Amino acid sequence: MTKVLPPSILTRLLCILMCSLCTASVQAQEDSASIPSINVWPDLAPGETTKHKGEQLPLRPEEKPPVIRVTGITQPTLAVYTPKENPNGAAVLILPGGAFGRVVTNKEGSEIAEWLNGQGITAFVLSYRTIASDATKEEKANAWKKPVQDAQRSLSLIRSRAAEWKLDKDKIGIIGFSAGGQAAARVICLDESRTYEAMDAADQETIRPDFSLLVYPWNLTEGKEARLLPELVVPKGCRPVFLVHTHDDGASSLSSAMFYVALKQQNIPAELHVFSNGGHGYGMRPVADSNVSTWPSLAEPWLKVVLTK
Repeated sequence: MTKVLPPSILTRLLCILMCSLCTASVQAQEDSASIPSINVWPDLAPGETTKHKGEQLPLRPEEKPPVIRVTGITQPTLAVYTPKENPNGAAVLILPGGAFGRVVTNKEGSEIAEWLNGQGITAFVLSYRTIASDATKEEKANAWKKPVQDAQRSLSLIRSRAAEWKLDKDKIGIIGFSAGGQAAARVICLDESRTYEAMDAADQETIRPDFSLLVYPWNLTEGKEARLLPELVVPKGCRPVFLVHTHDDGASSLSSAMFYVALKQQNIPAELHVFSNGGHGYGMRPVADSNVSTWPSLAEPWLKVVLTK
């Protein structure tokens, strides 16, 4: 026979549970608020007339844990995550995904930063500029330009303040997810070609990443033959690249495969992992009936090798 608890006890248990949830929520907000954030540009970003750090879109109830998406960004910022233990002087600029219309700040941002911190790496989550929902066809076609400008500026800015964060200027990398992966690939291929006019002393620093990780990069190819976009020409001085994709990704794994081929043709050190399934947009989170969430365990030894050279 099932024993039913008296209403008074149920009420107390419910109160305890609600208090615990509230405490956890407040703690999470405090932890988020404690992360320092810096502006990427000294004043207005190139071509902008406003300074909006964006607004969070409503959470989708079916997504558990929730996914935070921020849109309407005209003033890009860097959230700075420093390792609590054993910093090794390396840093990674994180470019989350979001189809260039929004930025996924937790699943492809802060969660990645915390993983990198565990490897002793300082992490910078870039909330780059986004295009408006009513953007013109031309604006949509060139949606990558502002994120690339923001990323290049961020690499220079991080190096210019390396002493402040105790970083080695020669160990500054980049990791991009989905649209952020496309932006990161463009940064790699641009090499030392800056896409904006230098503004200050920070822009005297190099914009080339010392190593890169592209995780399900979005739309790097064109045409039925799946050729790389014509502007994605891997430079001879390219540094090591780590690529992750799934075979069943609607944003085809050919993006990673063809970029790997281009790296191989230039004899650039590279590592490619294509998992059989897992879809798109998983960050580091588990996916049912897939082992794609193991990719960080493959990236960790790769990072150790890259950072010891």
